[in-house]
Amino acid sequence: MQLSGRQNLSGWRWIFIIEGVITCALGIAGYWLLIDFPDSTRKSWSFLGQRERQWIISRINRDRGDSVAPPFNLRKFINGGADPKIWAYAMLFFDTTTISYALAYTLPIILMDNMGFSIGASQCLVAPPYLFAGIIMFATAWVGDKYHVRGPIIIFNMTLCLIGLPIMGWAESASVRYFGVFLTTAGANSNVPAVLSFQANNVRGQWKRAFCSATLVGFGGIGGIAGSLVFRSQDAETGYKPGMWACIACALLTIALVVCCDLEFIRQNKKADRGELLIEAHDVSKVLYYRKLIVLIYYRRMLLLISDILCNF
Repeated sequence: MQLSGRQNLSGWRWIFIIEGVITCALGIAGYWLLIDFPDSTRKSWSFLGQRERQWIISRINRDRGDSVAPPFNLRKFINGGADPKIWAYAMLFFDTTTISYALAYTLPIILMDNMGFSIGASQCLVAPPYLFAGIIMFATAWVGDKYHVRGPIIIFNMTLCLIGLPIMGWAESASVRYFGVFLTTAGANSNVPAVLSFQANNVRGQWKRAFCSATLVGFGGIGGIAGSLVFRSQDAETGYKPGMWACIACALLTIALVVCCDLEFIRQNKKADRGELLIEAHDVSKVLYYRKLIVLIYYRRMLLLISDILCNF
């Protein structure tokens, strides 16, 4: 801001220029600095040895069987959009980023206009809720990994938002409303890695995963635009209640989508356990092979059953 007037540019323009230059420089340096995928032949800072790479690849293959990327196929890439779950994941991330960006953009203003804190106090009071959010984020990640669940973690995070938002908007005391900020901030920000894990664990196939990642990140960006419009200046007199209702609607929609997805996952898993379905199969040759295998197993069981009956007679 102190550069305001230099080269006839205002201070806020200099902020964008400097941050943009740093970002571009780091982006270019990332080609050499970032660790590559385990199956890559390019060595990345000797971060992993050959045995460690093989161990990771075997884990990926055992989990989803797609560690090796097939050649790019536009049809396979576009066909990923035919799965309704892809768009459900995108909406989950849209809802999450709408709430998290709404807080990131306007929380100091809410603290000042809605809760009566001074400008300096509002700037300082923004930090503690995000520290609490970090604790909740790591705690829910540990629980999710330990018990192999993702959907319940998302529902828990959105429940925190559904408790915190009404407190923020309708509680009488400013200190109580500030407590609501803690719950809402923790739920919204903890949900970012939770949703990313939810979609990553439930998509198979390299190009379907690529399509899913593109839609997810795209909808997340749209959520950032929506989040900047949630708490409007004209709603300050009403305590930003329209913005509170918008965030509550996002949290409720997230819970509804997760419940629908989890019920569908349970249904498909039961069919897969019975040998009636191959979940997220992405290789046609493998599909045909496993279908033949299932048929052979079925007929073998029938023959064994018939032979048992005949032996009893």
